[in-house]
Amino acid sequence: MRYFIEFAYNGKNYCGWQYQPHSPSVQETLNKALSILLRTPTDVVGAGRTDTGVHATQMFAHFDHDGIAEPEKLALRLNAFLPKDIAVYRFIPLHDSAHARFDATSRTYEYHIHTFKDPFVHEGSWYDFHPLDVAKMNEAAQLLFDFTDFKCFSKAHTDVKTYNCKITRADWQQNGTRLVFTITADRFLRNMVRAIVGTLVNVGLGKLTLEDFRKIIESRDRGQAGFSVPAHGLYLTTVKYPYL
Repeated sequence: MRYFIEFAYNGKNYCGWQYQPHSPSVQETLNKALSILLRTPTDVVGAGRTDTGVHATQMFAHFDHDGIAEPEKLALRLNAFLPKDIAVYRFIPLHDSAHARFDATSRTYEYHIHTFKDPFVHEGSWYDFHPLDVAKMNEAAQLLFDFTDFKCFSKAHTDVKTYNCKITRADWQQNGTRLVFTITADRFLRNMVRAIVGTLVNVGLGKLTLEDFRKIIESRDRGQAGFSVPAHGLYLTTVKYPYL
């Protein structure tokens, strides 16, 4: 039987979601804990990849098992085997063809910035003290809806066959000295969100115009886009499925 796991993690101490031979990953940590609890080697397949230092407030993965008694109680038991920076919320029994990665219809990320030094948020938010034109950044963000090819924001030398993504939300919200960029799409390229945010920040700093931003996307050249903002301000917040 196939089970989905809903969980969250603080990515500070991990090389990202995916297993790496010489660095701790969220996937490896979850595999080990689940294997101990179920007393059989267990490998989970995640809804996607997050890079080193990136967080997830909602993530899904699936695994197969002959049958788990009282799966509704399994989350509490599994959390006892996991470090404090990974938390499992629930187990969901599903049909055998359900797939955590391929069945996801959309994913939402948030990027957090604080513009006044704050010792209580610095580990999960990027501190940028420069004055930003948030209205202009929102204008630029709306230009993303005019495109589907985002090669200019993709990390080079990836194994993807297409750079097309359908973005359905992209906007900045400001609350005092806190800024949050929210973006939703059917899929994301490697480093895409961090590159988009860095380029939008350059618009907010007055280094790029709206026309510059449009030309960067049209160029399909990563070298034309802005810098990648630090990973610790990025969160995967929502993964949607047609059956959940």
